[in-house]
This record gives sequence, C-alpha cells and structure tokens, in this order.
Amino acid sequence: MSDISVPINFTDAAAHKVKALISDEENLALKLRVYITGGGCSGFQYGFTFDEKVNDGDLTVENSGVQLVVDPMSLQYLIGGTIDYIEGLEGSRFVVQNPNASSTCGCGSSFSI
Repeated sequence: MSDISVPINFTDAAAHKVKALISDEENLALKLRVYITGGGCSGFQYGFTFDEKVNDGDLTVENSGVQLVVDPMSLQYLIGGTIDYIEGLEGSRFVVQNPNASSTCGCGSSFSI
C-alpha cells in the first residue's frame, strides 16, 4: 500500500533487501538511511548506510516492516524520487531514481541539479 503524500517512494524490492540485510545483522532496530553528500563526478552523490537512530526532522518511510530514513537536508534533493534495489549484470545495488537531477554520472551514484 503506498501513501501518495510520502515524498519518496521506497520500493518493495528495496524494502525486501533491507529486511534480509537486517535479518543477517540480527539487529531489528536498523533502518536504511539514504543521504546526499557533496562530491562524485557530477557534484552530489548518494550514500546509503544502516542506522539505529531517527533524528529530529528525519523523514521515515515504512514498507514491509522496515524503515527508510532521510535527513531534512538530503530530502530537499530527493523529493519525488524512488529508492529501489536492482540486481543485474553489473551487480546488485540500491539505486535512486531522482526526478530533480538534471544530469547523472554513468554509474548512477552521483548527480547534479
């Protein structure tokens, strides 16, 4: 079930992968945190980490019993985006589909506005 008012889409594929990784770590308090940092070949880059905390102002999106967390600074660059997990010939990874990015690098891990 998706909530139209949520500014970020956390796909089922991403949520199921997070659930599997959390199970492997045996720490049910973990959440997937996505963030934006300066750098990369296009100006900004995406980062993913596991975090037990939700800070004041963080957005949380739940899917399949797991949470995606985004800080307010990163959220402004991710509104309308999708956090997904793909498996393909080039490997398996979390990806961001960001409608706010004017360009992305070839590997898809950095972008510019």
